[in-house]
Amino acid sequence: MTIMLKLFNTLTRTLEEFKPLNDSKVGMYTCGPTVYWDAHIGNFRSFVLEDVLRRVLELKGFEVKRVMNITDVGHLTSDADEGEDKMLVAAKREGKTAWDIAQTYLDKFVSDTTKLNIVLPPKPLLCRATDHIAEQIDLVKILLDKDFAYQTSDGIYFDTSKFPNYGKLSGQKLAEKEEGARIDINPEKRNKTDFALWKFSNPVGARRAVPQPKRLMEWESPWGTGFPGWHVECSAMAHKYLGQPFDIHCGGVDHIAVHHENEIAQSEAAFGVKLADYWWHNEFLTVDGQKMSKSLGNFFTLADLADKGFEPLALRYFYLGAHYRQLQNFTLDALGAAQNALRKLHNLARDLVKTGTTLAEFESEFLSAVNDDLNMPKALAVVWKLMDSDATAGDKGATLLWMDQVLGLSLDKYVAHPVEIPDEIKVLAAERQEARDAKDWDQSDKLRLEIEKHGWTVEDGKAGQKLLHKD
Repeated sequence: MTIMLKLFNTLTRTLEEFKPLNDSKVGMYTCGPTVYWDAHIGNFRSFVLEDVLRRVLELKGFEVKRVMNITDVGHLTSDADEGEDKMLVAAKREGKTAWDIAQTYLDKFVSDTTKLNIVLPPKPLLCRATDHIAEQIDLVKILLDKDFAYQTSDGIYFDTSKFPNYGKLSGQKLAEKEEGARIDINPEKRNKTDFALWKFSNPVGARRAVPQPKRLMEWESPWGTGFPGWHVECSAMAHKYLGQPFDIHCGGVDHIAVHHENEIAQSEAAFGVKLADYWWHNEFLTVDGQKMSKSLGNFFTLADLADKGFEPLALRYFYLGAHYRQLQNFTLDALGAAQNALRKLHNLARDLVKTGTTLAEFESEFLSAVNDDLNMPKALAVVWKLMDSDATAGDKGATLLWMDQVLGLSLDKYVAHPVEIPDEIKVLAAERQEARDAKDWDQSDKLRLEIEKHGWTVEDGKAGQKLLHKD
């Protein structure tokens, strides 16, 4: 009997059997990066786990159409719409135009995702907000025509009081959201929770007095020169490429209460149907038990970790070690343990071959784990159970490569690719074994360190020492 995929749906707050709108195809929207700075390891937890979800769906035979937005508009991104223009801040910081900033950090993001073996959507499904201004303006027009939006002196706002189900994703009623909303600088807003759809570069009041400095990114619209609000791009691009409704909308838990709530409101108000059937959210990554922050010195990018000697796929392996709906705490020691485990897996894989048959027992256990709301820690345990089994090298190799379709650890580069041990390492290993036999532990440790300097590690076991290549 086929085990069905079950996913936790934030919208219903229940674990549900996944039933796509189309028997063979899945539409999937994933919130992408804001390209004003390097993406950090907290961002990449989301992107890796979303990649794993895509891989699971494809393993089950679905054709996945995945869309990811690239936020390259210098809009104001706070929930009260008076936050910093991040693109402007970055442009001043680096002495570049906002357009150059966006391209620089988009290129870095694509490079980092490649290193993490994340498969990004092809263009145009990897879609930049600045390439879809017309679609965003059209969405605002629809909301104005349907009387879900209104104009103030500084922009066009969505009227949350006119959307009866506002708050259904977070479980908060409008009154509760109003009570918790921060003080807003625009007294013309009808409700505290109303959010900007389009902001004017020069608000009417300011234009009558002293012209404001020209923004780095602005466009003409039927209402005047300006720029879109943060939430509009996702609704506009999701509708263009996936239609409405589509199957799965993904993102981090930090988007639930505001960004995704607002997406639902404007999309469903505009088009009169549900936005997405399943809402899939991953939990935060903490660092040494704290929120990641530059001021705390615990802010890491992929480049930072590379400088410390860590491989990108060790980070991917680390992410797989916790369930996506659990907080995951990052430490350098934990990443080191993940890297050691991955290197051990690589070395074991080198002794395997690709000519065997996948093992039904392990295939079933692995599928049982991933079908259970993507229980990747359990799936990893099945991998190690396979490696410890008495199965043939060929069957192990075939089964491991089948599992790697989900894991994404590039194990095909290691299966049946043994590394020849250099003579000098063999000599050092033999000397170390002699030292151990003589219980000269100081000399044994010195020789271990010497072996490690040459890119090898030593694993001691009942059968003696085993040399593992560090790569």
